[in-house]
Amino acid sequence: MRVFNSDGSEASMCGNGLRCVARYACELLGKQQLSIETMKAVLAVEQTEDIFENIPTFKVEISPVSFAVKDLPFNANSETFINQELKELAPGLTFTAVAVPNPHFITIVDSEVLASDVQEKLSTYVNGKNPYFPDGVNVSFVKLLESGSIFVKTFERGVGFTNACGTAMSASTLVTCLQGENKVEENIAVYNPGGKVNCQVHKNNDTYTIDLIGNATYEFEVQVELNDALTAFSTTSKKEFPEETVAYRAMQEACQQYAKNYI
Repeated sequence: MRVFNSDGSEASMCGNGLRCVARYACELLGKQQLSIETMKAVLAVEQTEDIFENIPTFKVEISPVSFAVKDLPFNANSETFINQELKELAPGLTFTAVAVPNPHFITIVDSEVLASDVQEKLSTYVNGKNPYFPDGVNVSFVKLLESGSIFVKTFERGVGFTNACGTAMSASTLVTCLQGENKVEENIAVYNPGGKVNCQVHKNNDTYTIDLIGNATYEFEVQVELNDALTAFSTTSKKEFPEETVAYRAMQEACQQYAKNYI
């Protein structure tokens, strides 16, 4: 699997994209489990119990996980950057830098900071010309909800603010476990502007992996002429999947209402 962002840049991995590829490939091949090769690793995927009524759900492995700043890369004055301030950029906030393998810069905030323009200003800066992140970085602000539930808002490198970033939700779950807000090996509900996923962090000695569990929803199927797609994109046919779209919208509305009660 290869993933390209809307600006043409190639991502190391895409957790949401991996779930979608997992469903497509599993159904095409008649399998419940597969291994899918990505840029940095071969990852296990499988169909699992529905996350919401009538929502086809897939669990995918998110790894490798690294806290070494050189793997983002991040020009810091230490080999790792875990729950530390970067006062020049965001005084009063503590961040953790982690590659999964996409680079992420994550902080836990309150509702006031989440609703402010701090994230947009910071994210725009570190994804432009700056001395800290030469290749840019995904920036996530995390709000703790009730026990076992978090809300994640992500500014995605090469994209901007997004309804959901799979690797960001996975990395954010890991950060909350590192800070004692959640526990490894337990199911964590991760809400986002687009809906929700579940994540589980696993630890083996000093090595972490994360399970990302969520929907893989067909919206439509199209046929294209390849030569046309390389110039002026056009479709020769289009098939909608309204029954899945309706089910997903029901989940989205329920999740948004739940998160709204805590933000």
